[in-house]
Amino acid sequence: MRLSLVAPKGRAGVVFDYVQIVVGSLLVAAGTNLFFVPNNVVSGGVTGISIIAHHLLRTPVGLVVLLLNLPLLWLGWRFAGGMRFFVRTAVSVVVLSLGIDFSAPFLVPPTHDRLLVICYGGLVDGLGMGLVFRGRGTTGGTDVLARLAHRYLGFGVGQALLALNVAIFGAAAFVFGAEAVMVALALAFVSARVLDLVQAGFSAARSALIISSSPDLVREAVLGRLGRGVTILQGHGGYTGERRPVLYVVVAPHEVGRLKRLVAQVDPAAFVAITPAQEVLGEGFAPHGGEEGS
Repeated sequence: MRLSLVAPKGRAGVVFDYVQIVVGSLLVAAGTNLFFVPNNVVSGGVTGISIIAHHLLRTPVGLVVLLLNLPLLWLGWRFAGGMRFFVRTAVSVVVLSLGIDFSAPFLVPPTHDRLLVICYGGLVDGLGMGLVFRGRGTTGGTDVLARLAHRYLGFGVGQALLALNVAIFGAAAFVFGAEAVMVALALAFVSARVLDLVQAGFSAARSALIISSSPDLVREAVLGRLGRGVTILQGHGGYTGERRPVLYVVVAPHEVGRLKRLVAQVDPAAFVAITPAQEVLGEGFAPHGGEEGS
């Protein structure tokens, strides 16, 4: 059952990384033209600066993104991440810049409703950024400055990004007004949540902890009738102090009902705790990620 975006191994894994970077960058470009620029919504980083410049000077957003990123790419290559960082970030920046400017005449804003802009703009932007990060790339911009501030000035990466984005949003408030910044902050929150989901994976598996007085029978039922592996953990009761095995099982969502029925048939008094598993890699689920490459 493969429900997560996991790269294959070796050379194919490197190719898959670049596919994710290109597709993610195009999604960010589409979100910029569909939701950000036509609604005067400023995202963080270099793209936000470019949108402000476009509003004031009518400069192409993608061109300004590219020009602002050129010195930052050099800094990132020289001081922050080496050649692999430079190549992958350069691919993302070029695709993003060209995607913004070349797609702008063809993309019609679907809505100007603030709520829809927040929801769908954040969804598209977060999905695109998540794919870029899963391909082990970045979109450059303030990410590079944040890394440099962390390495040479001792600031946390998150603190540096926050400070830079506060400055950009402050300029946006002056140009577009406070409401546009409020929308941008809400959209950034949605985007960050979607990005986290993409980074963690889309696996919808469930993990179960089973404590039973008949652990061997439960184990045999899960292995033989459900076809799922079982890991036996050693635990002891917090009240009684008695040692007893704890069975750990990971199943697909549609198998949860069968698992509960199997356990109930073997031991109706068994304790079963079932929780979502954010991402599951290994036999029976998605394969492990690919090897490191350029």
